[in-house]
Amino acid sequence: MATNLQKDCCDEPSVHADAVADCLPKQLSESAVQSLAESFKALADPTRIRMLHNLTRRELCVCDLAAVLGMTQSAVSHQLRYLRTLRIVKSRRDGNTVYYTCDDAHIVGLLQMGIDHIAHVASDEESVYEQPKS
Repeated sequence: MATNLQKDCCDEPSVHADAVADCLPKQLSESAVQSLAESFKALADPTRIRMLHNLTRRELCVCDLAAVLGMTQSAVSHQLRYLRTLRIVKSRRDGNTVYYTCDDAHIVGLLQMGIDHIAHVASDEESVYEQPKS
């Protein structure tokens, strides 16, 4: 019986020189790989996904986000600081209130593509969005 590892490997290992030659000249730099991994890491956290999803809909302050997500303002602020460091969100002060919004259309696009993907692979009965509580 074949193992999963055997199913994922070539039966007869051989390097296709033309395929390797096509790929080698366009390798990402180490700094690009690290930056990309950090961006995907930001999207790998459920709390940050919820935050970003809400911030794609409208500008929100920390208090608003905390209320929407059912979190403390401190926890929300901590996550926003991380996202701001990566330049994924930006802030704007209006008096005593600091408002946040998404600052990177590419990240918004990735988030939307992810949502579209899970909607595509979900069964017809499943919904990507929660049903309103009565």
